[in-house]
Amino acid sequence: MKIASVNVNGIRAAYKRGMGRWVEERRPDVMLLQEVRATDDVLEAHLGQEWTTAHHACDVRGRAGVAIASRLPATAVRVGLGNGVPEEPVDTGRWVEMDLDVAGAERPLTVVSVYVHSGTANTPKMEAKYAHLEKVTKRLGELAEEARDGRRDVVVGGDLNIVHREVDIKNWKGNHNKASGVLDEEIAYLDKWFADGWVDVGRKVAGDRPGPYTWWSWRGKAFDNDAGWRIDYQLATPELAERVTDAGVDRAASYDQRFSDHAPVVATYDVQR
Repeated sequence: MKIASVNVNGIRAAYKRGMGRWVEERRPDVMLLQEVRATDDVLEAHLGQEWTTAHHACDVRGRAGVAIASRLPATAVRVGLGNGVPEEPVDTGRWVEMDLDVAGAERPLTVVSVYVHSGTANTPKMEAKYAHLEKVTKRLGELAEEARDGRRDVVVGGDLNIVHREVDIKNWKGNHNKASGVLDEEIAYLDKWFADGWVDVGRKVAGDRPGPYTWWSWRGKAFDNDAGWRIDYQLATPELAERVTDAGVDRAASYDQRFSDHAPVVATYDVQR
């Protein structure tokens, strides 16, 4: 099964820039999308009829929005992290889960699309980010426990807006503990998730080398100079992570061929046992 995760930076804009061609060429079985910034109707009109979709739009117009598009049937969908309690508008459009019916699989596969706040260092926006990260941590712990109990395999894909180590950002020295996404307090959340068993699939396959980055500013020569950040991830539960056959970043061949300021993270899993 080929799973792609990508922050599309607006589904309308991404398709105008050529996302449809990428989908046809790469043929993912599942897409985990972030920053959709559209209604259900607009999303489905762009994707077409071949997909089963789950979409959580943001209550704040023009912001966030996460979706899952699957070529496989879905058996359940869960939206948000409020556990039945309405979330703050800024926290909406950031988490959606889908259980998939995978022929030949020993146990269910759950896929999750997540979009963590970007935050701004030393402002109230960071407090909102940390509050959201607490909710993400709680749900990840629940899913990890279900995986350990043999109840499901899980892939969580999305824009976490945090780098993990120096190899995940071109300019570590200039950003570490200065810019949001590179603060030790944020990085500690990733440390906790990995200690709880979640596997960083991209790093597992790439090894301990710089990058591959997943985000570059539209401005200046960041893309041309590969001055990027690795802030988009696929996290898998341990047993499923052992069955990753390939993973990488679909970096566009040139600046003018990008359909988003993020590049897709694509991984292939042997889901049948």
